[in-house]
Amino acid sequence: MSNIHSTAIIEEGAKIADNVTIGAFVSISSQTTIGKNSIIDAHAVITGKTTIGEGNHIFSHAVVGSIPQDLKFDGEEVELIIGNNNKIREFTLLNPGTKGGGSVTRIGNNNLLMGYVHLGHDVILGDNCILANGATLAGHVELGNHVVIGGLTPIHQFVHIGDYAMIGGASALSQDIPPYCLAEGNRATLRGLNLTGLRRAISRDEINALKIAYRELFESGEALQETVKRLETTSSSEHVKNLIEFITQSKRGIPYIRK
Repeated sequence: MSNIHSTAIIEEGAKIADNVTIGAFVSISSQTTIGKNSIIDAHAVITGKTTIGEGNHIFSHAVVGSIPQDLKFDGEEVELIIGNNNKIREFTLLNPGTKGGGSVTRIGNNNLLMGYVHLGHDVILGDNCILANGATLAGHVELGNHVVIGGLTPIHQFVHIGDYAMIGGASALSQDIPPYCLAEGNRATLRGLNLTGLRRAISRDEINALKIAYRELFESGEALQETVKRLETTSSSEHVKNLIEFITQSKRGIPYIRK
């Protein structure tokens, strides 16, 4: 049985699962689906075609599912899909997709979106990510799993960020950041590996392999594509292979200081 405050406005057609708590003055549109054990705090707005999984906590004054901030949007059907066990803090703004980007914004599981975070249209967010206060993702940005974005950091449209990457606070990122790497600055550039995050997740041998690969790729002065070709044939590390694959598929380029 759900606990719904008497002042909440829930349009006919909204699907609310069992054991959902909805606070005072919440507004929920007719196309919304909310999974069980979720909490929607006072004054939150959930609108549009929005699907929210189980165990999510959406805090006060968050706006979830409002139309994209894209001048090309013309009222077509678009969607926001949120996974399970996410914490979406106060004054966050989450937009659905657009026709030009696949029509879906998708958020994975176990993410923390701190206050005033904005996810633009067609964003793809993986699992176990932390976006600190004021982080701003433009349209079509893609984040892998276990990514950390520091506070007050804007991410340019179409940027991709790989698994276990970290972007320092108050940075401004306009190019792709490979998995396992640390970047910061305005404009943000690579500063090394995200060793703190890696030590929690992978073996020392794999970290050492990544250290060697990082030095060869970004600090040796050798042409990046030449180093990639060599490592493709010489490295047996799965994590190094992931790193190389990301680099070869990058469309916006990798921001590192050429020596």
